[in-house]
Amino acid sequence: MIKRRLESSISNRLKDKKAIILLGPRQAGKTSLVDSMQKQFAQPVVFWNGDEADIRSLLEHPTSTKIKNLIGHHKSVVIDEAQRIENIGLCIKLITDNIKNVKVIATGSSAFELANKINEPLTGRKWEYHLYPLSFGEMAEHSSLLEEKRLLHHRLIYGYYPEVVTTPGKEQALLKQLANSYLYKDILTWERIQKPDKLEKLVQALAFQTAQLISYHELGQLCGLNAETVEKYINLLEKAFIVFRLPAFSRNLRNELKKSYKIYFYDNGLRNAAINQFSPANLRQDIGQLWENWFISERLKFLNNTGKNVSAFFWRTLAQQEVDYIEEVDGIVTGFECKWNPKAKGNVSRAFTNAYPKATTHLITPDNAEIFLTE
Repeated sequence: MIKRRLESSISNRLKDKKAIILLGPRQAGKTSLVDSMQKQFAQPVVFWNGDEADIRSLLEHPTSTKIKNLIGHHKSVVIDEAQRIENIGLCIKLITDNIKNVKVIATGSSAFELANKINEPLTGRKWEYHLYPLSFGEMAEHSSLLEEKRLLHHRLIYGYYPEVVTTPGKEQALLKQLANSYLYKDILTWERIQKPDKLEKLVQALAFQTAQLISYHELGQLCGLNAETVEKYINLLEKAFIVFRLPAFSRNLRNELKKSYKIYFYDNGLRNAAINQFSPANLRQDIGQLWENWFISERLKFLNNTGKNVSAFFWRTLAQQEVDYIEEVDGIVTGFECKWNPKAKGNVSRAFTNAYPKATTHLITPDNAEIFLTE
């Protein structure tokens, strides 16, 4: 089994009273991670699955007495697919506040569903973790750094969803199934979206515009939606851990973009499945986009898995001078420029280094990316 980096962080939180909330996309490995940690939980353990109708019914109107009777003599409560359970936040709050020596571990595949139901009642009562698809660093630890570097072309196309990684030869079928059942069906069900074909067109448009500036108005014209609806749908896709936006980095220089965004997918494979493009990396016209999406998503996974808090941006001027990716920590700025071809001439924009002379800059190629993705 591939060891997940978050396991040690979660293990360190098992002894206190706070609930552990594990969020992430479907099929990213949340249930597998919890199952692998069972022996570390206070025993005995009771499991509640939010996909089961009787569990949802039992927990629909929770009270302390009812919850105590359901838990009985168990010392740990694992709640899988917690976002499916109404009042799940209140359930967890009642356990953490009123039932001594019982630890709650809850998983959810939908940030917007689970967050809406737990954030307010669980303030100060939870540790929250995000589990994404497998990372370059986790795979390098599982096999070897050399092996993972050899597989880079493959990962750029098929990504890191666990089942995709562990089932060679079936990558396309698995990704198409994942895209069809998760990208559209779940989100449509959760939000009762009335125009599913428009959502599908939007996801495809975002895939084609990966690593580029996005305009809600232009995307709306492509998809037949107004700008407000486009922004709403992108927010849903973010909360479902499918895409993320990078805002523009600006310190109020006149020529810097200030209110723009670039869009990326958390997983290259899911991005390619959305547009049904699985041709080899060395034949791809969009290889620059794939490389930039891969590095930035892997960097964010690495920071998440190692518990580092970083503000992430891109930088661009009105004259279209740009830096692909910017990190800021305690006022310290670092710029990253992504280049697929290690032999290609390229440097971080001089306009950026002139504007931020104290910033550290790096040119990221397949030859050195691992430096920033492993410990």
